[in-house]
Amino acid sequence: MKKILFGLLCALAMSSAAFAAPTVNGSTGQINNPSADVLREGQFAAGYYRLKNGGGGVFDINIAARLEVGVAGFRYDNSAANKTLVNAKFGLLSETVLTPGVAAGVEDIAAQRQRSFYAVASKALPFGFRLHAGFGNGRFDGVFAALEKTLNPVSVVKGNNTFPATTLIVEFDGHTTNYGARVSIIPSLKLDAGWRNHEAYFGLSFTS
Repeated sequence: MKKILFGLLCALAMSSAAFAAPTVNGSTGQINNPSADVLREGQFAAGYYRLKNGGGGVFDINIAARLEVGVAGFRYDNSAANKTLVNAKFGLLSETVLTPGVAAGVEDIAAQRQRSFYAVASKALPFGFRLHAGFGNGRFDGVFAALEKTLNPVSVVKGNNTFPATTLIVEFDGHTTNYGARVSIIPSLKLDAGWRNHEAYFGLSFTS
């Protein structure tokens, strides 16, 4: 029993980094919001999101201990609106069973759209919930927050068929409330879809 409990606690403490996925804006997190998760040494994450009037490609990589950097390139039907954002995030505290993870970062370092500094905390809760809360300037305009609920795979018929692990997300990004679902096709490959900034979006991401 002690070994099982210890394993569960370790899994809880490590899961945030292991399953980090990029947001539409590039940094690892939920939909628009960054989380305290930071890619581990040797990890990278890449994705593509289809938006109402165009699309965005994102790429993040760990370049040093607790430090990830990334880019998000947006290409719209109106080419004059095209932007490329450079982001960075540093993990200040790792999440444990009892304490939240904490990170600080900056999005759009070159101010192509709106340079934004932030700090954020993330903590796993019982029953598959996870809470994120932070504050920042720029596009965050104060406080932002998100709640995730992970639905574990369950058998749908006799045999080995299962629903994929799915995380339901609701977030407030400082201006709007967004809703989404992140489906793990396989642990590293995720399909995202939902309602963001008053419009539908969908995307696909891979985290090594």
